[in-house]
Amino acid sequence: MSSQIDHLLDEARRFPPSEEFVAQSIDDPALYERAAADREGFWGEQARESVHWHKPFTRVLDWSNPPFAKWFDDGELNVAYNCLDRHVEAGHGDRVAVLWEGEPGDERRITYAELTDEVKRAANVLQDLGVGQGDRVAIYLPMIPEAVISMLAVARLGAIHSVVFGGFSADSLRSRIDDAGAKLVITADGGYRKGKVSALKPAVDQALSDRNGEGEQQTVEHVLVVRRGGNEVDWDDERDVWWHDVVPQASGEHEAQAFPAENPLFILYTSGTTGKPKGILHTSGGYLVQAAYTHKYVFDLHPESDVFWCTADIGWVTGHSYVAYGPLANGATQVLFEGTPDSPHPGRWWELIEKYGVTIFYTAPTAIRSFMKLGRQIPQKFDLSSLRLLGSVGEPINPEAWMWYREVIGADRTPIVDTWWQTETGAIMVSPLPGITATKPGSAQVPIPGISIDVTDDDGNEVGNGNGGLLVITEPWPSMLRGIWGDPERFKETYWDKFKDKGYYFAGDGARLDEDGDLWLLGRVDDVMNVSGHRLSTTEIESSLVAHEATAEAAVVGASDETTGQAVVAFVIIKQSYLEAHSPEGLATLLRGWVAEQIGPIARPRDVYVVNELPKTRSGKIMRRLLRDVAEGREVGDTTTLADTMVMSTITSQVK
Repeated sequence: MSSQIDHLLDEARRFPPSEEFVAQSIDDPALYERAAADREGFWGEQARESVHWHKPFTRVLDWSNPPFAKWFDDGELNVAYNCLDRHVEAGHGDRVAVLWEGEPGDERRITYAELTDEVKRAANVLQDLGVGQGDRVAIYLPMIPEAVISMLAVARLGAIHSVVFGGFSADSLRSRIDDAGAKLVITADGGYRKGKVSALKPAVDQALSDRNGEGEQQTVEHVLVVRRGGNEVDWDDERDVWWHDVVPQASGEHEAQAFPAENPLFILYTSGTTGKPKGILHTSGGYLVQAAYTHKYVFDLHPESDVFWCTADIGWVTGHSYVAYGPLANGATQVLFEGTPDSPHPGRWWELIEKYGVTIFYTAPTAIRSFMKLGRQIPQKFDLSSLRLLGSVGEPINPEAWMWYREVIGADRTPIVDTWWQTETGAIMVSPLPGITATKPGSAQVPIPGISIDVTDDDGNEVGNGNGGLLVITEPWPSMLRGIWGDPERFKETYWDKFKDKGYYFAGDGARLDEDGDLWLLGRVDDVMNVSGHRLSTTEIESSLVAHEATAEAAVVGASDETTGQAVVAFVIIKQSYLEAHSPEGLATLLRGWVAEQIGPIARPRDVYVVNELPKTRSGKIMRRLLRDVAEGREVGDTTTLADTMVMSTITSQVK
């Protein structure tokens, strides 16, 4: 099968950074030159600049046993020391590290000195509970300061954390605890979500009890519980410990010990997996270097004046790299928010940007499109003039959503950094640098300095500008995954076997290079359709649908068709104002014609279904395989990873 992906949409708009932005930017074109001249030397330079080494490294990269990389491996560091103590020692102890807002409106301002003190106490408690280097700790918490404190306390001890998103079920939690062999679980009684307390500890109790005849969980010795929701919880005196009983009383003295750069830092299980969970393993030195470097240059960070806000939950990799580690390694001030964007009102995020004077805002396209659906009148009620840079993460952003983000949220002046990376890559890989790049709506554009990316055919040959194919990473990078926990064969097979002879990492994503050589992500290769011999990207057809003023969000799948092989089937959410004025049938006909006009008759959807919601995971990714089930009239598959499991029955009834 050909891996050439037909390209149908063109984007001619360009937005160079303003003279004002360029004048104050830390981005320097020389970064690209230095990285191109000596890639390993460049990463060595970044490692020395961005991280404090207790024992300096002498070797940047050991790639003698691919695909198992070692970066800076004869060096030693402490990740928590880099995020905390060194800023206090440099005289920045009074700088605010975290501006926390709970969903009910309670708030905390935590300085670097206070955060350091709290992490030291928590580390002492974990040590008393038997946690040491290499032990695994499961963290199942809401977006409260204790979540970040727990991650840093585990890292301080050279132990390994496995953060499990607070919305996952007891079974999902159990499989992750078992796979990692966790010694301790840190949780809360509950957390606030949409005006109510969502209980967490009961799920931990269930996870540790006899599940499905497997017997009681064997490795967990203690459960450390933060009081947040105030909800009633069962208690096991031999196993359970209240955070507030032990952490404030613990000693505030704790010296950070140095660990080797390749000491494991965390395991993160990728969402949507079936069968055995896939634990992505990241280590300390290389990961921290790339998280700090990308956070600094991609977001043009000025730590003394910026207020950074990444809206991701710490249960996802974005929350690891751009909440827990990158911003704190750089001494930045950041917002941490417990709630959802629509509670208690749909302007909550914009209200927080105004309240805290947020200057850099990093969120997902799925959130941006949901705001488009509600209408610009909501953000326009708030003063968003503090914003100077916007970012996008999680999936490709449609050009029209990009334009709305720039115009409505960014007042038509802020650069947008559209970033591509994965749980596996650990940190941003492709992104404009805002002080240098003329941005293009919808394109992630260029690899960051030091990263080597290409688009190839099935045999690993470059497709060249103007063509689409498979996205590969051609050289090792510092924050790369070091394996799948406990399963080195699966690691090789999943990511490296396809281009074993060339040593390329295959991401599983389709992409194309435009005539300028800029990168456009086309979604997972599984989401490419074959219509009458043409390989079409679902992303481009979705972008075309969202470009129509009636559409807020769209998902496109290929459904089997006797005539064309596969047919285009679209599920669209219509803006409220249009729904009131038009019938769903009329809108479906209008949008079928619109796609044919925008892209060409080959891409015209066979069916357009107007729906209220789309099936999304809790991290905001659209589950297209479930829509494919509906489009092909099959029984809908596993919905356990959806944020709202009722969505599919609603969609099925709307389609029938």
